[in-house]
Amino acid sequence: MNIQLVEGESSTSSMNIQLVEGESSTSSQTQWSYDVFLSFRGEDTRNNFTGHLYTRLCQVGVNTFIDDEELRKGDVISTKLEKAIEDSRISIIVFSKSYASSSWCLDELVKILECKEQLKQTVLPIFYDVDPSHVRKQTGEFGKAFVMLKERSFTDERVEKWRAALTEAAKLSGWDSQHVAGGHESKCIESIIKQVLQEVNQTPLDVASYPVGLDSRIEHIELLLQSGCEDEVRMVGIYGVGGIGKTTLAKAVFNRLFQQFDSSCFLSDIGSKVEELGLVKVQEKLLHQILKRMDFEVGSVAEGVNLIKARLGSKKVLIVLDDVDHKSQLESLARERSWFGSGSLIIITTRNKQLLSGLGANERYETKILNYNEAMQLFSWHAFQTPFPPHDYVNLAQDIIEYSGGLPLALVTLGSRLQGRSIEEWRYEANKLRGAQERAIPHLDIQKTLDTIGLIVILKTVVSLILMSVVYFFFFRSFSFVSSSTRSMDFPQRQSQPSNWGFVRTLNGQTVTEPRFLLRGLKSIYTN
Repeated sequence: MNIQLVEGESSTSSMNIQLVEGESSTSSQTQWSYDVFLSFRGEDTRNNFTGHLYTRLCQVGVNTFIDDEELRKGDVISTKLEKAIEDSRISIIVFSKSYASSSWCLDELVKILECKEQLKQTVLPIFYDVDPSHVRKQTGEFGKAFVMLKERSFTDERVEKWRAALTEAAKLSGWDSQHVAGGHESKCIESIIKQVLQEVNQTPLDVASYPVGLDSRIEHIELLLQSGCEDEVRMVGIYGVGGIGKTTLAKAVFNRLFQQFDSSCFLSDIGSKVEELGLVKVQEKLLHQILKRMDFEVGSVAEGVNLIKARLGSKKVLIVLDDVDHKSQLESLARERSWFGSGSLIIITTRNKQLLSGLGANERYETKILNYNEAMQLFSWHAFQTPFPPHDYVNLAQDIIEYSGGLPLALVTLGSRLQGRSIEEWRYEANKLRGAQERAIPHLDIQKTLDTIGLIVILKTVVSLILMSVVYFFFFRSFSFVSSSTRSMDFPQRQSQPSNWGFVRTLNGQTVTEPRFLLRGLKSIYTN
């Protein structure tokens, strides 16, 4: 289908570039109440073009504001309408033959262009059975309607604002309905829907308050992606222990790439969602997010598989399956590359490396633990809002960072807990941590963190097995296995990190296993 766009002075592509490059903009930070505000002349298009456009926007899940006649009383637009314009990410203006005969429409237009300038909103004009040049110059049938309006008792200043707004809006890129697919209305609407979805979906995911160490890890993922052909369906698995930052890394990669695809979807915490809602609901969510349609349901897992294959097979999509913990989840959501269109990318995060056995070596990335300097920065940002701790806190911070084992989730938890506390409170917390280390008992906050990331389940299971065992032999065999396994682990050594940044240590002549080191050791157990 050949679609003729009216070329203008501004283009939405510039906004895309800004967001990809990470430049700050008001629109990327504002919490919008609506995705789209529709400005139109009711008697011209409410029951045809605008009505059909509104219905289609709702079908694809775009939150759209459309006014009713009760809001149009008197000669000035209501406060509610002004607020709706301010709170909308996109304004669509449907210029019809009698649009300029309405003072409400023209006041809306002035307000829309003010928001475009001040709030960096997107404005998309549609010229419905009118020539764009007639809108720009106020000539033809469109101009006649404007002349009739001017004859009413409006101030010259207000009329000039309307004239300037019409001229400016007509220069923007938009759609001339007479030249879209030979005037085929439904195809024009589908073209508009596609553009709106691109605009709505360009909001990046929230990654992290302080993305310490992310850039180098993103580069590793990008290198993996470069190894394949762009036309192929690529899959990348990101694995590692819980709390190490797999999800954060996947979000950052998603933000770098999502605008390169027809549609994108980030399905977070899949393991928990499947347990809570079932696989069918997760399949449904995937389809809803990719297709932007809420008007169908999935009856069974098998039906969901068939729908994914049938509906996504021709689309270039970016899909992140976050925290997958069972093979059945992969098989139901992304079993085969042929389910997705050419150039698609599927990213999988998991704690279980075995789930990625179907991927090649150049399609798997093991998330690395933070080095000591990165750990110090991340902790300090959360504890002090600075990259390094004050001089009086350096030793205490180092002790606490040691206890975390370099896990980002633990660092964030501890840093946030200690933020704003006095040095005496820091010493008290540090002493509690030391006591917990000597007794091999996790600090309460770390225990909560362990519970969140699933490792506490392992600890509880081991303890239960030991207590249930009546034969001491099994206990000594278990202890011997852990000790011998951990001694052989090859942990990275860094000159700047503490020498005992390891898994086991000697205390009073005895080898003991500590929770902070257990976190590190379980990295190898979990992922090998």
